[in-house]
Amino acid sequence: MRLIVKFNLVFVAVFLMGLGTAAYVADRLLQHNAREEMQHSARLIMEAALATRGYTSSQVGPLLQTQMKYGFLPQSVPAYSASEVFNGLRKKFPEYTYKEATLNPTNPRNRAVDWETDVVNQFRNYPDHTEIVGERDTPAGRLLYIARPIQIRDPNCLACHSTVDVAPKTLIDLYGPANGFGWKLNEIIGAQVVSVPTEVPTQRARTVFRSFMLSLAGVFVLVGIVLNVMLVSMVILPVSRLAKLADQVSLGNMDVPDFQVRSRDEIRMLADSFNRMKKSVVQAMKLLGE
Repeated sequence: MRLIVKFNLVFVAVFLMGLGTAAYVADRLLQHNAREEMQHSARLIMEAALATRGYTSSQVGPLLQTQMKYGFLPQSVPAYSASEVFNGLRKKFPEYTYKEATLNPTNPRNRAVDWETDVVNQFRNYPDHTEIVGERDTPAGRLLYIARPIQIRDPNCLACHSTVDVAPKTLIDLYGPANGFGWKLNEIIGAQVVSVPTEVPTQRARTVFRSFMLSLAGVFVLVGIVLNVMLVSMVILPVSRLAKLADQVSLGNMDVPDFQVRSRDEIRMLADSFNRMKKSVVQAMKLLGE
């Protein structure tokens, strides 16, 4: 097997192992970064909803107390305000969702569906859990969701949600007496759930991965070409010329010229050794001829 073939076999083996390792590490890193980006977007939406709830509770609600005596205004409810603000955002970004999923809600639109009920029950069964992160498939594509528990910590909430008897009449007139009652202090009654699409970050990660791997493969190919050119010009061709001269000497042709190289490396040392050997053979032949 020729030297250049051996060299390229070793180079291709190293290239494939390096490319495989780089592909594995790059894919894991990019997918991790994509997931971190999705979680960051979901948490940003969650914090915006919490800020809306806090603003409604501290500033909007007190301004509407007088009007609430004549008719219940859902705009005074923090959960309603957060949902309405996000519904406005969904007009431009319909793939993002925010919901205050509740097991026994006053407003029917907040009732938890099957998978949301499972999330709420996880919080109820494990009260020390403050956040759940997961993924689920939907007809619109795969979504990543972040959920946080809704816990009754403010006793003022029970003025509307403890029993029908103590609830404001205007609330009952709007929503009826069937739902949203029986809540208890410190009870987990639902979960704030933010869902964000995984397609865009994942597709972006795939695009970056393909570009990186193509670039890396191109660099390896370029390095392989350069190394092959260097191997041929600096090693294989000089050694081949030296081998032909050695064949001529071995056949008795002592008139072959000295092997000349310009480099100052091992090939130069080999050439000098060959030239000394040829001179020694010529002198020995002359002595034998006398």
